[in-house]
Amino acid sequence: MSTTTSTASLAARRDRALGAGAPLFYDKPLHIVRGEGVYLYDETGRRYVDMYNNVPCVGHANPHVVEAMARQQATLNVHSRYLHEGIVALAERIAALHGPAIESVVFSCSGTEANEVALRIARGATGKQGIVCTNATYHGNSEAVGKMTRIGTGQNSSGGDVRAIPFPETLRPLVPGASEADLVEAYLERLRGAIRSLEDDGVGFAGLIVCPIFANEGLPNVPQGFMTRAAEMVRAAGGYLIADEVQAGYCRTGRWWGYEGTGFTPDIVVTGKPMGNGLPLAATAASKALVDGFRARTRYFNTFASSPLQAAVGMAVIDVIEREGLRENVGRVGASLKAALSARQKHCAAIGDVRGHGLFLGVEMVKGKALEPDAERAIEVVNKLKDRGFLTSNAGAFKNVVKIRPPLVFGQRDADDFLSAFDATIAELDG
Repeated sequence: MSTTTSTASLAARRDRALGAGAPLFYDKPLHIVRGEGVYLYDETGRRYVDMYNNVPCVGHANPHVVEAMARQQATLNVHSRYLHEGIVALAERIAALHGPAIESVVFSCSGTEANEVALRIARGATGKQGIVCTNATYHGNSEAVGKMTRIGTGQNSSGGDVRAIPFPETLRPLVPGASEADLVEAYLERLRGAIRSLEDDGVGFAGLIVCPIFANEGLPNVPQGFMTRAAEMVRAAGGYLIADEVQAGYCRTGRWWGYEGTGFTPDIVVTGKPMGNGLPLAATAASKALVDGFRARTRYFNTFASSPLQAAVGMAVIDVIEREGLRENVGRVGASLKAALSARQKHCAAIGDVRGHGLFLGVEMVKGKALEPDAERAIEVVNKLKDRGFLTSNAGAFKNVVKIRPPLVFGQRDADDFLSAFDATIAELDG
């Protein structure tokens, strides 16, 4: 049986077993069987450079993490209702990576769960239900969290206990031609209006939730000062600011947290995927007063969270980041890659913008001088990069941003190889 036939057969079995429509990447899906560091291998042994996954942040099959996982599972793994030194130490270590306002941690197994806990904390503490998000965001898949997904695209509507505001950006600004200061005021007025709408409807305002780098929105360049002023407005209205750090955190930007480079300090912080390097592990962190209040109201528990296994793996991931200097690596390699891609923008009319932070970059594909989003071109680039052995995806509010987000162990040689493949891809598409 040929490779193409066997892949098609597996895809057909998948549709029967999981239900047709479960998402797959690429026009011709890949059958991945092994990973090591920044590399993935298909069933034929072909190697691909993983430039998308933020789950294995310290590398696929990282030996230190694997050893910690195996050792703990061979020793003990139970639910959370016994005392265990490991999970306490992990919570203390995570809190210490933030400022003094973050003291206590609620563990869970996914970003969706952690964001739902964050919403419950804010709503319980304020006694109000209203949440503000942006119009092109994504924070998870549950019914409560999913109501905030891509409201501006028609997938959900802005109403009930959720209000959406335009995500802040300078490329396609809310007020074309406005100064940066005036643009800040324009976006703040939308936030003010959303808060007022929730209060007027009797829902009340509990908080604002954002990814600090607006990852799903396409990594926009945010008008300087917006987030600082937005945080002030949220607190003045009696709400809490929730930073969803599932994509921005764990040194992805070259800092431990995305909010460190965005000009605000959150009240509640959510982390997920990278924490366990593949093991389900997520967390919602806040002040002790907020977490104590949440636990008193809900008596929350999660059978598979706050476990010894999560503790061992979570500690191992932080150990690797710190011991191997991955934060510094992200800053160094990310800056080099961004500069190289930005240089290519000058010579390629299809590249409308290059932006991002650390090892999370976006290349926006456009048509013409009006910067019309070109999702079709982005999809072509992604598929041709895959054919050349580099795995990316398309994302953003218009699905026209080539999303580059490799594991933190991605090195300069990998970046140089990617640039060669990117150049060849653009040359091929340009004829």
